[in-house]
Amino acid sequence: MLENTEKDTLNENIRNVNLSGNNNNNEINLPTSDTQIDNNVKLNDNDSFINGDDESPDPVTLEDLEEKSNFALSLIEERKYSELKETLEDLEPADIAQMLDEIPRDKIPLIFRVLPKELAAETFVEMDGDEEAVLIDAFSDAELENVINEMFLDDTVDLIEEMPANVVRRILRNITPEKRKLINEIMNYPDDSAGSIMTIEYVDLTEGMTVGDALKRIRRTGLKKETVYTCYVTDVNKKLKGLVTALDLMTAESEDVMISEIMDTGVICADTLTDKEDVGKLIEKYDLLAVPIVDGENRLVGIVTVDDAIDVIQDEAEEDFAKMNAMIPMEKPYLKTKVFDIWKSRIVWLLLLMVSATFTGMIISSFETALAAQAILTAFIPMLMDSGGNSGSQASVTVIRGISTGEIEFSDIFRVMWKEFRVSIMCGLSLAFVTFIKIQLVDNLIMGSNITPIVALVVCITLGCTIIIAKFIGCTLPLIAHKIGFDPAVMASPFITTIVDAVSLLIYFNVARILLGI
Repeated sequence: MLENTEKDTLNENIRNVNLSGNNNNNEINLPTSDTQIDNNVKLNDNDSFINGDDESPDPVTLEDLEEKSNFALSLIEERKYSELKETLEDLEPADIAQMLDEIPRDKIPLIFRVLPKELAAETFVEMDGDEEAVLIDAFSDAELENVINEMFLDDTVDLIEEMPANVVRRILRNITPEKRKLINEIMNYPDDSAGSIMTIEYVDLTEGMTVGDALKRIRRTGLKKETVYTCYVTDVNKKLKGLVTALDLMTAESEDVMISEIMDTGVICADTLTDKEDVGKLIEKYDLLAVPIVDGENRLVGIVTVDDAIDVIQDEAEEDFAKMNAMIPMEKPYLKTKVFDIWKSRIVWLLLLMVSATFTGMIISSFETALAAQAILTAFIPMLMDSGGNSGSQASVTVIRGISTGEIEFSDIFRVMWKEFRVSIMCGLSLAFVTFIKIQLVDNLIMGSNITPIVALVVCITLGCTIIIAKFIGCTLPLIAHKIGFDPAVMASPFITTIVDAVSLLIYFNVARILLGI
């Protein structure tokens, strides 16, 4: 939340650019001529924060965005608000949100108030939680109500989940009882379910409608819907019967054709309790724009759109990436995460891996006699441990990706083992051969280490065996973890590397004891 000094600064700017919630024509009252502004502007219902415009802004590069950000700040300093408005209208909501992220917080409310209504709402959705909190803190109740009313229900739910309790209370105070009820219903679904990310803003049709009736309904309600490209056909009890696309409606022979004649009854849908990641996989697999969500009685209760599915897939990928690198996933971007929170996300795994690494030390200690007899063996320990860990990581990451995409199931474990075994044989022989040549040419001839062929043989045999075992562990542990209900990402690089390190040392010293007689 904002400090008192920041709030004072915001309030000062708010007084300069004030949106009156009581004004009947919903005008934004910008500074007038008595403040000696050359470019004073009056924004009315048609082009103000209260209403948006339909023009599609051109995409901009990062360099253009930085330039426009600096230009916007200069316009604010010069109080050229009409020119500022024109500049912002040429940008996409995501670009404006990114630009606001780089602008001083005390300037954000002022810039936001210049935006047309629809563009303002779309930009608000794209902003980070910190910037959203700044705006909510600066909004009047009328402004807040205007923004919330322009947002789709799923975006409103996401906003409420991110905000602190005091902000949530203020948001709920400024929305209708009907919308509040719908929000409560969605928030009652489990966090990882399809119901928690669905939206109720979809176009529903009935079998008894004609194409003409459907087009009229889309024209009447489409602007408030998340998508109009796919329309869902239901009966009087809201049970899902089929779907029609915008293409189906536009290419129908006549407007008198019945919806029942052109609808597709083979609808791919999901239950409200279906894992949201599985919904994302459905959209990815079948190239859908949206997936209908039904309850236990096959009644249509909402849809999950492709943009929400992408967010889910991205979040899951980031979570897996963190776990695969021995970290607890973080909710905020790196630069906005506190040092203490980063420490908490890393220290648990570091402590766990440190403790597990003590077993490696115990193994080395138990073979002190062998190392004393052949001190040269010590020089190859890092290479063997690193090679084994890297091999295991390669196999685990490949298998984890296959599990995530649905390509690999636990029933495929023997096929995966057989494939990785053949790969490990080829990799082990290749690395052992190169290592033997390296010992003879580099270590003996160039560095003069005088390593005997039998010692080189010990190293090469150990390397080959380590690669085979490492790939076996790397491909099986994620599948077993997934089968028993654990996250397979946990069985990635750090964890498997620790196991393989211990195994490689046991192989190394036992092979040395057998071949060298120590």
